[in-house]
Amino acid sequence: MIEVKNVSKKYKDKEALSDCNIQIPKGQVIGLFGANGAGKTTLMKCIMGFLTFEGEITLDGKKIDGSNISKLSYATGDHSFFPSITADDHKWFYKMQFPTFNENRYNALMEFFELPTKKKVSEFSLGMQNQFEVVLAISQGADFVFMDEPFAGNDVFNREDFYEVLVNVVNEDETVIISTHLIEEIADYIDRAILIRKGEIIDDLSVKEIEKSGRSLIDIVKEKYDYRADRIQKAVGQMK
Repeated sequence: MIEVKNVSKKYKDKEALSDCNIQIPKGQVIGLFGANGAGKTTLMKCIMGFLTFEGEITLDGKKIDGSNISKLSYATGDHSFFPSITADDHKWFYKMQFPTFNENRYNALMEFFELPTKKKVSEFSLGMQNQFEVVLAISQGADFVFMDEPFAGNDVFNREDFYEVLVNVVNEDETVIISTHLIEEIADYIDRAILIRKGEIIDDLSVKEIEKSGRSLIDIVKEKYDYRADRIQKAVGQMK
């Protein structure tokens, strides 16, 4: 289990995270939702150890460092692969670095996305590079897979097909955390929704709680974010 305890982060004078507390057990697909600048990426990077922060983050009761970081993987639009080598070269590198690397999963996902294995990754389109980043993250053999807006540049059909594959391929010992703006798209594929606003965790709901409320996830998010539907009519009226 990952435990985030009283975590805060500042960029100069701007507070990006404020006293965040969450627990992330194994065996869940979690949606991390929030507007641009809400703190989603900062929270993920703090958990991965890419940023310094105040507070404490532990994995199974231990600080996350070089001894256990391989239990976490991260797919980000910033990309963490080697652009000048091929996809197959990456596969062999990951097999050497990660004893739990799942080659069968890697091969199946490469075929699913129809990604070339003998081509340099720098020659992939942006959408293909994002897909490849996801393939590596899911195949690494990590217990916790973090995805930060993983499908930028991909069409809706690719995304929806992948969500179907994802929920069927992850096992009970794996947790996937997806940060995305596409709330309605993934609402049917997650077990839990964590809402973050202005650096604060404002809600943490299980799918059962959402279903019990009789409301949709998007309606709950709109309420928590004080969404005003009338602002559209107001803006249009002012432009006439």
